Amino acid sequence: MIIPKKQNMISKEYTVLEPFTRELWKGLTFKEVKALSQNKSDNYVHTILKKFVQGEILTEKKIGNVIEYVVSQTVFALNTIGYISEFKANQAEHLPHKKIQRLISKIKTPFYCFLITGSYARKKQKESSDLDVVVICDDTLKPSTILSQIKQEAELMIPEVHPYVFTKSEFLQMLLNEEENYGKEVLKNNLLITGAKPFYSIVQEAIKNGFIG
Repeated sequence: MIIPKKQNMISKEYTVLEPFTRELWKGLTFKEVKALSQNKSDNYVHTILKKFVQGEILTEKKIGNVIEYVVSQTVFALNTIGYISEFKANQAEHLPHKKIQRLISKIKTPFYCFLITGSYARKKQKESSDLDVVVICDDTLKPSTILSQIKQEAELMIPEVHPYVFTKSEFLQMLLNEEENYGKEVLKNNLLITGAKPFYSIVQEAIKNGFIG
């Protein structure tokens, strides 16, 4: 899903969900959600959290005397969280969106996730910074095929583009490995341009298999 850059802002309600897009595997308390979403009203945040629980976007979990909220393992929850992630990335004014779309247009497969990582994802890029791009493709495809589709275009661009391509299984395995690796770095620092729902599906599969961040 590519979100038009001039689309109206998302509903204020969904700012309450935005913190969950950053660390899908992590439960958040009411106070954490309120602080991270920068909503000042206790009553508003409480009401919206209850609404998302009723809508099966979030699930409540009691840890001792504290209630944590986590993203539900439903298709609707992933669609919603994915939409918010893509909206945020496609509204980021510091990204070279026209160049990113040129790269995406070279990918000739219906299944892929396209992410920006590195300094551009952290919004700490400099004039000399490279644009780090990650593509996650279906297991039926060879990463080298997709890499060849975008590499020629990438080499002609300024800022210089560094593309990395992984299959779904390769990326999942990186998340499940105990040592720190590039996959975990990408997960913690990214802007999701398109393919957020399948990306979060991979993350949820990793969580089910023991991934805790």
